[in-house]
Amino acid sequence: MVRIAIAGAAGRMGRSLIEAFTINTSDSKVTVATVLTEDPSLGMDSGILAMGIANGVLNVSALNDCIDDFDVLVDFTSPSATIEHLAFCQKHHKALVIGTTGLNDEQLEMVRDAGRQIPILISPNMSVGVNLCFGLVEAAAKAVGKDYDIEVYEAHHRNKKDSPSGTALKLGQLVAKTLGRNFKEVSIFGRKGVSDDRDLRTIGFSTVRAGDIVGDHTVIFAGQGERIEITHKASNRMTFASGAVKAANWIFGKPAGIYSMQDVLELDNPDQ
Repeated sequence: MVRIAIAGAAGRMGRSLIEAFTINTSDSKVTVATVLTEDPSLGMDSGILAMGIANGVLNVSALNDCIDDFDVLVDFTSPSATIEHLAFCQKHHKALVIGTTGLNDEQLEMVRDAGRQIPILISPNMSVGVNLCFGLVEAAAKAVGKDYDIEVYEAHHRNKKDSPSGTALKLGQLVAKTLGRNFKEVSIFGRKGVSDDRDLRTIGFSTVRAGDIVGDHTVIFAGQGERIEITHKASNRMTFASGAVKAANWIFGKPAGIYSMQDVLELDNPDQ
């Protein structure tokens, strides 16, 4: 039985993770749940907070008090918190699953460095469907990408901090890599005013933050007379949480390294 620690247990994803691991009890169980020191749920049963059913795991504020109580830390928090958790896991040789988005280049390099010592699975989206879409987008880019305009659209709830989403960036990066383009040079983030004709080499991004949208992503390949759209829409955070359960169960016992959901699902890895 893999023992799981959930970082940010009071947040939307944290509560969904608690519920998902409770439903999928065959391979793992939650043994540690952390919240911020000032969070009103500190000391509360994490199961009651997440789903109204006690699980006997009280919310704590410090992983240092639970070093020997878990095997894998699952983190869908914030970039700064994730880096702190990364250092902790590296020091104490714990496996880590990262679903946090918005990490900058320096922080991602820190993750890669830590992967030389501990097993880390990092993915901007742990949905099975989105990871299937990665392969579909790669295939479309190979087939028509050089001749079609390419746009990436994403929409999330009003409280999401980073923009574009990590999944949207991943989709764009995959297209750029497939076409042999420099992602930073060809990316267009929003448009305003009058401009020249659209450059066929560019990849456009558009973002919506509104209401309680869980997560929509569409990659558009638009040519003369036809348009190909590859779309994924998540209607419930349990989609991501269930993927995280697969990830945590899979990463336990793996050698040090950086892994992705493509590895978990045994799909061709677009990162390689």
